[in-house]
Amino acid sequence: MNLYKTLQEVPFVIAGPCVIESAEMAYDLAENISQICRKVGFAYVFKASFDKANRTSLESFRGYGLEKGLQILSEIKQRYQIPVTTDVHESVQVPAVASVVDIVQIPAFLCRQTDLLLAAGKSGKIVNVKKAQFLSAADMKNVIKKLESTQNQQIILTERGTMFGYNNLIVDFTGVVEMQTYGYPVVMDATHSVQKPGGLEGKSGGNRKYAPHLANAAAAVGVRGFFFEVHRNPEQALSDGPNMIFLDDFENVLTRLKKFVDVFTS
Repeated sequence: MNLYKTLQEVPFVIAGPCVIESAEMAYDLAENISQICRKVGFAYVFKASFDKANRTSLESFRGYGLEKGLQILSEIKQRYQIPVTTDVHESVQVPAVASVVDIVQIPAFLCRQTDLLLAAGKSGKIVNVKKAQFLSAADMKNVIKKLESTQNQQIILTERGTMFGYNNLIVDFTGVVEMQTYGYPVVMDATHSVQKPGGLEGKSGGNRKYAPHLANAAAAVGVRGFFFEVHRNPEQALSDGPNMIFLDDFENVLTRLKKFVDVFTS
C-alpha cells in the first residue's frame, strides 16, 4: 500500500519539533514518537522544518538550512523507516526537498503562492497545504485547482486556525467539515491552532493545554489526520515552544485521541 492510500484509509499523525534544533534532538524525537504512534495505533509521518522563513523577529532561530536539514531528514527516514515531511518556501527548493521527503508541505502564509503550488504539484509527491489564517474553507478550492492542474491528486488539506483579532486564532469546525467534502484528507493542526502569533513581544505565544481538545473535537467531526509539534522540553524550544506538546505527555494525548477516533469511526 502506498503512503497516500494509507493516509486515506487509516488514522495518522504528522508530528515532530517545529524546527530542527540539532540532529540528535531530531533523531530522539523521531524514534520516540514513532514508537508511541505504533503503540497507540496511528500511522506516523515525521515533521521538522529545515528553515523557519517566517519568524516574527529577525533575531529568531531559523534552522540548519536546506542542505544540512535534508541530510538529517534523509537519515531519519532511513534509520527509522518512517516517512518524512518538511516545509518549502520557494519554488527553487522543491526539487531538492522532493528528492528526500515523502510529503511536501506548503506553509499557511504561502498557500496562495501559485508558482510554489505548481512546483510542489509537479514534483509528484504528496502535497500537504496548510490553510492560511486569513482564508475560508471555500477559498481552498482554488488551491486544490492549482494543484490538480499539475495532474497531481495526492493532496492533503490542513486546518490551523483563523485569525480572530490580533494575536489570536480560532478554529471554525464548520470549515473543517466543509473541507472534508472536497475529496481529500483533512488534517487538524492542533498545536499551531492554539498559537498566538506575535503575541510575546517579538515571538509567538500559545497555550498547549487546549491542543488535545481541538484534536479530539476534530475527530468528532470525522477528521482522521492530526498534526502536533512535540518537544522534550518546549519551554526551552527555539521555535513555537508555548504551543508544543511535551514528549512525556504525548502518549496520553494520543491514547485519548484514539478513543475519539474509534468512537466516531464505528
